[in-house]
Amino acid sequence: MADADTLKSLNGLLNGIAQKVYYNKLEITEDLLKNELYPDLSQEEFHALHEKMKGLVKSIASADMDQAQLEAFLTAQTRKQGSSGGLSGEQAAALSRFWKGHRVRVRDSLVSQSRWEPGLRGLSWRVDVQAASSGRGGGSGEGGEAAGNAVALLELELGRQGEDSDFVCLEFDETKVNQVLKKMAEIQESIDRIVHKS
Repeated sequence: MADADTLKSLNGLLNGIAQKVYYNKLEITEDLLKNELYPDLSQEEFHALHEKMKGLVKSIASADMDQAQLEAFLTAQTRKQGSSGGLSGEQAAALSRFWKGHRVRVRDSLVSQSRWEPGLRGLSWRVDVQAASSGRGGGSGEGGEAAGNAVALLELELGRQGEDSDFVCLEFDETKVNQVLKKMAEIQESIDRIVHKS
């Protein structure tokens, strides 16, 4: 029964570290984790365990280890068990299970934290055909010429994780659309030249 409690506490510690470091749950503190999960450990013993696990999770996350890399890393750590930095087999198994469940979410959090500028969250577009208005030039001349021109409307949703989005609306006539398409073709040609050189 004590082994099950130890495993449960270790899983709770790893989840608490992830909540605090990667998911921005500021209410999760080292003292809270100690009091909830390891009330019988001294402050020094818990601090050492907390720092060791936090360091291992950061190493695994910063390398974005796949399963093979993780197993090699954890095997190396268990071989150090005689020294102060080593892991027990149970701790290695708990870290492996933790990483399987949290890898994608931790990676997304790290990517989000590393962005300085807002990112593109969404994009929508449509093409409108302008109708002739009877108020322009009596239905002939300038107003009649504007009738039937197609306009592309593009709406970009920009924002950072955890913040409200900003929206930018762009309007393009046929000439502007053709200019954008020409620029995109030039960019694609430049990328193709670089790729084919290597």
